[in-house]
Amino acid sequence: MHSEGKQIESILRKCRKNNRGAQKKLYEIYYSYGMSICLRYAENRQDAVEIMNDGFMRVFQYIRKFNLDKPFKPWFRRIMINCAIDHFKKSQKQIETTQLDDAGTLLQENVLEGRISYADMISIVQRLPDAYRTVFNLIAIEGYKHEEVAAILNISIGTSKSNYHRARQKLQEYLTNYFIRDEGR
Repeated sequence: MHSEGKQIESILRKCRKNNRGAQKKLYEIYYSYGMSICLRYAENRQDAVEIMNDGFMRVFQYIRKFNLDKPFKPWFRRIMINCAIDHFKKSQKQIETTQLDDAGTLLQENVLEGRISYADMISIVQRLPDAYRTVFNLIAIEGYKHEEVAAILNISIGTSKSNYHRARQKLQEYLTNYFIRDEGR
């Protein structure tokens, strides 16, 4: 294990003993990475911070179950994603149940020329309704299948497909408007 891995392992061992200094150090090291995950799922930065803090609480709660022989980052990522999903479930009173049959056929993707900053892209994704944003992130970013998303979110496969399709349509609309606005400057 290289020196960075040994440093993380040392911090994790101290975290297992509830060492506050080690917990603070782990938080500082993984804050940016955790925030980048949470921002994609959250409606705004405040929600992302809440999700991330819940995630760190889980990390510290279950740190003794983490296998130190495995890489920490994927385990940490999984916890952040699960917290984002839990946040979504709590915030949703009702998920849109429109089936794919009503959504029509998929439109071909338009390729938009130009550049967009990471912050602008996150801002655009955050504009999606909660249900669309969550399904989009799980499928497009995390690589889940519709069947898995349906099981995770307790929705039908058709609803997962419909929400994903509609998220893509909305993003295409938002991006088109972004680039039209950008060209007008």
